Amino acid sequence: MNALRHLKSRKVQAGLALVAVLFAVALWPASVPADLAPVTRGPLVVTVDEEGETRVRERFVVSAPVPGQVLRIELEPGDPVTKGAALVTVRPAPPVPLDARSRAEAEAAVQSARAAVGQAQAQKKRAEPVATLARAELERGRDLFARGIVAQQELDAREADARAAQEAQRAAEFAVASAEHQLEMTRARLVQATGGAGAGQLIVLRSPIDGVVFKRLRESESVVAAGEPLLEVGDPEHLEIVSDLLSTDAVRVRPGARVFIEQWGGDRPLQGRVRRVEPSGFMKVSALGVEEQRVNVIVDFEDPPEARRTLGDGYRVEVRVVIWEGKDVVKVPTSSLVRQGEGWAVFAADAGRARLRPIELGGRNGLEAEVRSGLAAGQDVVVHPSDALADGKRLAAR
Repeated sequence: MNALRHLKSRKVQAGLALVAVLFAVALWPASVPADLAPVTRGPLVVTVDEEGETRVRERFVVSAPVPGQVLRIELEPGDPVTKGAALVTVRPAPPVPLDARSRAEAEAAVQSARAAVGQAQAQKKRAEPVATLARAELERGRDLFARGIVAQQELDAREADARAAQEAQRAAEFAVASAEHQLEMTRARLVQATGGAGAGQLIVLRSPIDGVVFKRLRESESVVAAGEPLLEVGDPEHLEIVSDLLSTDAVRVRPGARVFIEQWGGDRPLQGRVRRVEPSGFMKVSALGVEEQRVNVIVDFEDPPEARRTLGDGYRVEVRVVIWEGKDVVKVPTSSLVRQGEGWAVFAADAGRARLRPIELGGRNGLEAEVRSGLAAGQDVVVHPSDALADGKRLAAR
């Protein structure tokens, strides 16, 4: 009898224990499933990303210097041309007598074109010693850098100065060629209009540079007016990129900034440098119909022409302009950031629980953000925190 009572008592105790366990499980706080990512240390680059378009830096439009008949143009887009090679032949129309005023204007135009040639040649002479000095300074800077006397930043500045001086010299050379071309055109107009020596003879228009034909605006033999464009020529090796950035982004871009050139069709990104941020903006309507203030930013290629041989004039690319760069910073995924008043915070994993940690942010891009204070490298944080997560909640790592 006592044994039976003892057995019943043990069953009752076991039942009560089971009820207590079930009750505890029911009241036990549920864990919130979460994805965790570590806080890391390393480089961080903040960029402004936008589409851009390539364009030839120096483009020459070959136009008819006098009214007349242009002979058939055999050149096609893509054909190479050399400086001084014949491009177009024009048979001038019979001369029309000029009155005194028109003759004076034509002679003045020749004098103005001749002065423009002199000015361009003077600019070329000024640019040449500057480029020579910049190259010498660069060589001295490289020698000092190799001996550990100057920092990398100063060497980069000298390299940028040398590139700018070289481009200025090249631009001056193109300006001379363009001015000489304009002088030939104004002389041809004056001779044809006044009926002087050479009037009625065929006029051969020659290439001002070594390059290729970009556009053929006339093909068949036809009558043209003075100044009508016939061909466009340029040097495809001297490309640049123009990208219109939002004005709020353009104010953070500085000349000399590094640029990553992507989505251009090659198997690797290209490198570039910002040469100029234009001082005036313009209004552009976006695809959504929103009016935006845009600013053109001009980018030079740093890679040699061989690395971008397939790129041509008017090709689409994507540019990423570096506006801030950290070499060794503590960083977290931007998907872990949550708002806390006017500041930012993250949920850090601490012994299986979520702890809301306020942090101070530095540079930030679309994927990562610099943490100046509040976290240390090696900790885990919750990425994409849900609304069910709160300070002190248990975490169940996925």
